[in-house]
Amino acid sequence: MKKFLFVLISLCSFVYAFAAVNINTANTKELETLPSIGPVKAKAIDEYRRENGLFKSKEDIIKVKGIGPATYEKLKNHITVGQANPKLPVATSSSRKPKYAVPATAVSK
Repeated sequence: MKKFLFVLISLCSFVYAFAAVNINTANTKELETLPSIGPVKAKAIDEYRRENGLFKSKEDIIKVKGIGPATYEKLKNHITVGQANPKLPVATSSSRKPKYAVPATAVSK
């Protein structure tokens, strides 16, 4: 049983190690797991997002102070800019009035 748990934990760690970090949603601790990114650069990425909005492409990370082309080359295979939030259903306009539930006391028996 102990061997099974060890293998399971190892496998989960292995998968996590190869997962790309979404630079639009990662917190500073997650950003620090990237090559060449320490606390100072992680904070700079976070501040850049707050001031300028989300990254549109992976290459946009070069716009962050302290990250240049050499650092980007080390990062490009470890980062992604996937959607920040899953798509929410878009409300469509309709000429129909919304239907409301009728209270139980209003229903005649």
